[in-house]
Amino acid sequence: MQHQAPPRIRAFAQELRRNMTDSERRLWAGLRAEQLGFKFRRQHPLGCYIADFVCLNPKLIIELDGDQHRDAQPYDKQRDAFFRAQGFEVLRFPSNAPLMALGGVLQAIFNHITALAVPAAPIPTFPQRGKGQQPIHNLLTYHHETNH
Repeated sequence: MQHQAPPRIRAFAQELRRNMTDSERRLWAGLRAEQLGFKFRRQHPLGCYIADFVCLNPKLIIELDGDQHRDAQPYDKQRDAFFRAQGFEVLRFPSNAPLMALGGVLQAIFNHITALAVPAAPIPTFPQRGKGQQPIHNLLTYHHETNH
């Protein structure tokens, strides 16, 4: 996906970064400078939407939901569907959560993002037959002969 946002969305994201709420500022203080071991961006445009906080690798979006989100549930569902279609997971917290329990919010984010970052179990590789290796049937014959 192209994460390129239209110019008006990028300009609005800049305005949101300049005018962060107290709650957003508090959460940003705990996310910035890779304090959790992952790089986050704030008020980051993705397509025609702006995520409150986003980690691009692994793909996680953090949203703080204030009173305005109660009336915007259909819009939020549409946004979340777009973000998920781009491979992002979305974590939502009430807007006052960073002010009331920043440590708990950061712990929840850390737990979620580290689970996302765990690589999938590797596919086992089998030894390749090649120069200097005996065919498998020779190895089985040798094992059989030495154990009798």
